Amino acid sequence: MNDISIIGAGIGGLSLGNILQQRQYDFTIYEGAPEIKPVGAGIMMAVNAMQIFDQLGLKEKIENAGNKVHGISITDESLKPITKTSILALEKKYNSCNVAIHRAGLQKILAENIGFEHIKLNHSLSKVEKNENYSLHFENGTQAESKIVFGADGIKSKVRDQILKTTTIRNAGQKCWRGLVELDLPEKFNHEAIEMWGKGKRFGFVKISEKKVYWYALVNERKHKRYFSLSEIFSEFHPLAVRILEATSEENIILNDITDLSPIPSWYSENLCLIGDAAHATTPNMGQGACQSIEDAYIIGRLLENNQDFNAVFEEFQKIRRKKVDYIVNTSWKIGKISQWESGNTLRNFFMRLIPENTNQKLAEKIIRLEM
Repeated sequence: MNDISIIGAGIGGLSLGNILQQRQYDFTIYEGAPEIKPVGAGIMMAVNAMQIFDQLGLKEKIENAGNKVHGISITDESLKPITKTSILALEKKYNSCNVAIHRAGLQKILAENIGFEHIKLNHSLSKVEKNENYSLHFENGTQAESKIVFGADGIKSKVRDQILKTTTIRNAGQKCWRGLVELDLPEKFNHEAIEMWGKGKRFGFVKISEKKVYWYALVNERKHKRYFSLSEIFSEFHPLAVRILEATSEENIILNDITDLSPIPSWYSENLCLIGDAAHATTPNMGQGACQSIEDAYIIGRLLENNQDFNAVFEEFQKIRRKKVDYIVNTSWKIGKISQWESGNTLRNFFMRLIPENTNQKLAEKIIRLEM
């Protein structure tokens, strides 16, 4: 029997594994994929996540594998600035900076630090039952028993659906393409993330390594079928956006719906707890989805320092984390709606330009400040 089982070797599950290992707990991570390989796109690890990786001794390794990002700018479709958030002062204060990195590269660093002997690949959970302990049934025919279970299995969590039986996934009505391309960006974009707002569509890009650029493109769902190609959808955007899209091969592009999880009443049951997207999936408009799963793992680790009663820890964990994640989920949903307006954009951009930069910095600090 396992003392602790973590379902899912995404960034949240692997971060939790690293934190439990640091505190000398025995655990097994179960992952449905047959291998952790370089699929997927880029991701931004904000200062809150990087502070936690610093405590795990992984900050430098992650910085070296990715690209440091010192500012985030929202522009119109012509690359004319709307708002800018420089985080240089916050970097100094928290001794960490934003890092844009390939998602699979980050997963590899986290998995290697744990040791693959703690990770069982090709173990996709089909059924979880509560008896005296938890019985875990996997699609490959194997079974396991576990005293403590963490559901780190994403927005479509089987752990949540089968044990807590509470799910409302909301669809934002937006399609999102994500891609990776080898491209030389103009030097001024080397350490800055850009998001361009058009009419009912957005395009963002950031360097994740010396030669690789991660980009994403969103369009309101009811409009996307009118077009034949991404470069046609974004033809009225700055030529740099079109150049990035045209340089990307089709096999390096992923298409998803933008969804989140309506707040659920409870993240835990007896000897079982959800973390990350399984508990509080958010739309990607604040770049905090994975970062909040890392914070979940961090808070659980901090609470276990003083209390080994997992059920008491789970209750306290939700009390500490609830307000912040609800704020991020709700704010991100609103930003997603405002940024995808199809009319009134000129007025929106005008008023956004009136917001002082220190207001954006205060919002950034509210998000990156750790709660313990």
